[in-house]
Amino acid sequence: MSKLGNLGARLYRGEVGYDFIGKRKIWYGISILITITAIVGLAVRGLNMGIEFSGGAVFSTPETSVSASAAQHQAESASGGHQAVVQKLGSGALRIQISGLDTKQAVPVQEELAKDLNIPVKDVNTQLVGPSWGEEIANKAWLGLGIFMVLVVLYLAIAFEWRMALAALIALIHDLTITVGVYALVGFEVTPGTVIGLLTILGYSLYDTVVVFDSLKEASKDLTKQNRFTYSEIANRSINSTLVRSINTTVVALLPVAGLLFVGGGFLGAGMLNDISLALFVGLAAGAYSSIFIATPLVADLKNREPQIKALAKRVKAKRAAAAAKEASQEDTEDSAPADAEDGAAVVGPRQQPASRNRGRGRPSGKRR
Repeated sequence: MSKLGNLGARLYRGEVGYDFIGKRKIWYGISILITITAIVGLAVRGLNMGIEFSGGAVFSTPETSVSASAAQHQAESASGGHQAVVQKLGSGALRIQISGLDTKQAVPVQEELAKDLNIPVKDVNTQLVGPSWGEEIANKAWLGLGIFMVLVVLYLAIAFEWRMALAALIALIHDLTITVGVYALVGFEVTPGTVIGLLTILGYSLYDTVVVFDSLKEASKDLTKQNRFTYSEIANRSINSTLVRSINTTVVALLPVAGLLFVGGGFLGAGMLNDISLALFVGLAAGAYSSIFIATPLVADLKNREPQIKALAKRVKAKRAAAAAKEASQEDTEDSAPADAEDGAAVVGPRQQPASRNRGRGRPSGKRR
């Protein structure tokens, strides 16, 4: 930990650093590849929408020895071919979700399930969800997401500038696309908890981005009045100075979420934790990546289009070229000086005596004889 702290201090002071801005095309390429994969997965496999959005029935059973696969086969047979999703809970109970069932169809299915699973009918709890309620939830989720995006862009445009607001918006869309694509590829069920998780990760994603933007804003004050650094170099130093902080924040946030996903949803069988924990886990990781590799490089690209920033880059380049030429000239002078000294040492001639040694010769001593 002490080495990490020393590294963070050296990164903050600019003693060491990684050229994130200079290699931004690599990060753009990686992000485009991941995003295309997510979109293809979403288009091919689609999202596994829960009954909260599609409508249907949920049957909860007490502890049973029947496996999840056997219960799924029995549920689909009892419902007349409707798709069933079965989750084995940690206590040995089953949660059977069947889409597309109405009230009249649910009662016979409940009785058939009780018979197949060899449990009393009264112990099978049934919950019905209409598709209209799910549609209402989906509309509210889209509305909340739209309002959130607008408020974020307005705030960043006022607190920083429109280029940073645009870059943050692109990074948010990047994070959402990757998270939704992972949901499609993995096949996890999309529930209201998933929507809550998606809205939550937007805040985490913005946190790291705003930290870097704040450092960049502070470091770029009166930038055009100097000739030492370009805007891209200042942006790169801002990323490096906040790098360790971003990594620490992300790791600390990912650890409890990983506990929810792998321990709660995997080992303990609490399937209802999977929907929100997967969104949080993927979103936090994608948000940390986008704040470092996407948002700030995009700001640098947008700023480098400004005439003042272009002129600054030319002045910095000219100053460095002049300094390099001056240094090269001094090195040439130093290299030639020893050669001249050696040539002078080879000349042989009479040694010139100092004038003070010849002073007084041929004069009377001033003594009386």
